[in-house]
Amino acid sequence: MPPNEFTADPNWFEENLQPHEPMLRAWLRSQFSDRNEIDDTIHDAYIRVLQTHAEKPICSPKAFLFATAHNCALMRIRKSKVRREISLADFELSDILVDKENITQAIARSEELEFLTQAIQSLPQRCRQIITLRKIYGISQRAIAKQLDISESTVETQGTIGMKKLSGYFRRHKIDR
Repeated sequence: MPPNEFTADPNWFEENLQPHEPMLRAWLRSQFSDRNEIDDTIHDAYIRVLQTHAEKPICSPKAFLFATAHNCALMRIRKSKVRREISLADFELSDILVDKENITQAIARSEELEFLTQAIQSLPQRCRQIITLRKIYGISQRAIAKQLDISESTVETQGTIGMKKLSGYFRRHKIDR
C-alpha cells in the first residue's frame, strides 16, 4: 500500500468513520469476548473502507463500515475454526453474524443500532450511564451502585426512569419495541 494512498482527503476518516467507532465497538463487544479481536476487527474494517474510499466514493460510509466489520468478524471466526486457536464457545453468535445475512440486513441492523444509540443519548446523564452499564455491558445493579457511588435503589429507580423514557422515545418515533 503506497504511503500516501489515504491522504487525498485527510478529514474523511475523522468525519465519516471515527464518529461511529463507539457504536461499532459496542456491537463487536457483544460478539467477541477477546478485546484484541475487537481492536483487530475494527482495524481491518478501517483499512478496507479506506482502501475502497481511495478507489471510489462511498455513498453511506457508516453502513459500509458496519457491513465491512461484519465481514471482517466472519473472516476472523472462520479462521479461528480452521486454526482451532479459539473455541467457538468463546463467541456469542447472534443472528447478526449469520452467513446468510445479506448487506441489506446488515445495514438495517446498523441503522437500528444507530437509532438505539440516539435514543440512549437522549436520556439524562445519570439514566444514560445506568442504562448503558446495565443493559449494554450487563453489569449488576450492585456493581453499578458501587462504581457510580450511589445507592442500589437509585440505580433501580434511575434504570426504571430510563427505560420509561426510552419507551416514550420509541413511541414518539413510531418504533414498536
